[in-house]
Amino acid sequence: MGAPVVTARKRNVLGVLVDATDYASATEEVVRAARDRRPLALTALAVHGVMTGVLDPAHNARLNSFDVVTPDGQPVRWALNLLHRAGLSDRVYGPELTLRVLARFADEGLPVYLYGSTEETLARLIPALERMFPALKIAGVEPSKFRAVQPGEDVEIADRIRASGARLVLVGLGCPRQEIFTYAMRPLLDMPLMAVGAAFDYHAGLLRNPPPWMQRAGLEWFWRLGLEPKRLWKRYVILNPAYLARLGAQKTGLWKARPPAPATDRPSSFAV
Repeated sequence: MGAPVVTARKRNVLGVLVDATDYASATEEVVRAARDRRPLALTALAVHGVMTGVLDPAHNARLNSFDVVTPDGQPVRWALNLLHRAGLSDRVYGPELTLRVLARFADEGLPVYLYGSTEETLARLIPALERMFPALKIAGVEPSKFRAVQPGEDVEIADRIRASGARLVLVGLGCPRQEIFTYAMRPLLDMPLMAVGAAFDYHAGLLRNPPPWMQRAGLEWFWRLGLEPKRLWKRYVILNPAYLARLGAQKTGLWKARPPAPATDRPSSFAV
């Protein structure tokens, strides 16, 4: 993947290295990488994202190679404060971070590339973003193929992105596919890649955000479970208790939660 930008803000949450950061700092890192024409991999992890690493050591190593991993969910922010006294007053929520980054890119005239989701979602997302940010330059749009990458296709995708003139790639493939895509494509691109989760669906108007009080209380999972019970019930009913149990074990010292070394090898196959 290449050498990530290692910062002193990375903290161990169940073996996954998460940045004790805020919206302003995360946004600035993305903008600075775009200006400098250098690769940067960012993802925003809620409980589900952290647990994908806990349950898969190879994926954990990939996550630990990311330049920036923000605390997307309140329980991840609470873990940073509980385990490391990070003093974070707010999470860094992927859909909100996406808007803040796009506002800066619009102001600075830096083009963006949208990768992932479906043609239908992107058709609704683009006009929504253009209404929010009239100066935003969308260099290219590419829906997911919903299959594994074919030999040489990753290079072709990277060539299309570079040829578009984009200075940022927003990746909306769902967790953990988007993190693996971002990890795999980082060495091929001289620009930041942001794995933005459900941001495409939210900003396209396909998903509704919960009320602010639910977000502050860490109950967004409950809101989303109510919207998509068949798809999400296993994620929340099984993974949330497992997260809390492991967090308690790490806090009390019953479990060391040693982070694996950052991965360096590109995956032989990944979803595009």
